[in-house]
Amino acid sequence: MSDKQGEGPGPATRLVKGGRRPEWTGAVVNPPVWRASTHLYTSEAERKAALAKDQDGQFYYGRRGAPTQWALAEALTEIEPGAHGTMLYPSGVAAIAGALLAVLRPGDELLVSDNSYEPTRNLARGLLARMGITHRFFDPLDLDAYRDLFRDQTKAVWLESPGSLTMEVCDVPALAAIARDKVAVSLIDNTWATPLGFTALAHGCDISVMSLSKHVGGHSDLMMGSASAGEHWYRRLRQTSHQLGQVVSPDDAALALRGLRTMGVRLERSTQSAIRIAKWLTGRPEVAQVLCPMLPGDPGHALWKRDFSGGCGLFSFVLTGEDPAASARFVDNLDLFGIGYSWGGFESLALPFDPSGIRDTMPWPPAGAEGAATMGVRLSIGLEDPDDLIADLEQGFAAMGAS
Repeated sequence: MSDKQGEGPGPATRLVKGGRRPEWTGAVVNPPVWRASTHLYTSEAERKAALAKDQDGQFYYGRRGAPTQWALAEALTEIEPGAHGTMLYPSGVAAIAGALLAVLRPGDELLVSDNSYEPTRNLARGLLARMGITHRFFDPLDLDAYRDLFRDQTKAVWLESPGSLTMEVCDVPALAAIARDKVAVSLIDNTWATPLGFTALAHGCDISVMSLSKHVGGHSDLMMGSASAGEHWYRRLRQTSHQLGQVVSPDDAALALRGLRTMGVRLERSTQSAIRIAKWLTGRPEVAQVLCPMLPGDPGHALWKRDFSGGCGLFSFVLTGEDPAASARFVDNLDLFGIGYSWGGFESLALPFDPSGIRDTMPWPPAGAEGAATMGVRLSIGLEDPDDLIADLEQGFAAMGAS
């Protein structure tokens, strides 16, 4: 992982220092947990002045936060080059919805990358459709076809790189540039890499969204999301969030701040372990293809190497054979890997998946996975010893074959 991204302190230093204003921390290291709905004023004149200013970092009412939430938002802004501000949301999906609602209105069209997170797809088909916002899915690897999709009503593009579950890396700068030329807003789910591994705004995107439940929290004990942007779109995010009444718990904000301080070293460790395990999986006869852009030879590796300065512990692989129950036998016989949603925590997880039923424009299984079944397995590599994880995967494969 790179030690420098642009001017000023490196990202590791910004992780440690971000949001720790003396007026918020006092004599202690971390901002205290401010639990409050009501903020009191010393006079009616002070209350009216606060109402008129309506600015960040100003006491008003608990729905707009207090120093605990402000410190987290400021720290996230400081690690995202090009960001003017960051809004916090009670979950990653809430952040996706809040960002899209900030930029779209009835009659608009949204283009959605076909390998996006399934709740994003559901949002386009559900809530946005009920509001009169149309959508079309597109293959983010086909720039020419993508360029031809734009119409007068196309106002936003949703990106995710690497793609959810299947890990395709797309040319984000090119996709964002085309959107800008077409006067459309580009939004990206940057949870996989975080700004430490991919500076989304610096690469041309207008709004960068993360699930803070993943790497930022890092301990599988909180739900939260964020959206960061330059000044124009940040103001729209802030206005929409306030109108929706979005607020996060100060206790959860404190947990996220704690996780943020160590996110860099956790990402480095999980990335190193993931690369080692992914390489090992390439030699397994049960594996048709490893979907890991950090590996040389992966279809997305060249773009990952060009645009990214880091990775994480999340990748997938496709099983050989046609036995639909094989993936269940595999994960059921793992001891160190839990079976569950989410990722980015200190513990390793394994999740079977089959995206064939939710794809509109992208083929599955992927090209190059000859002899593959439709089933894949997504691994989230945690902080365990990689030798122990490899041994656990080996016993899972043994059980999978003993049908």
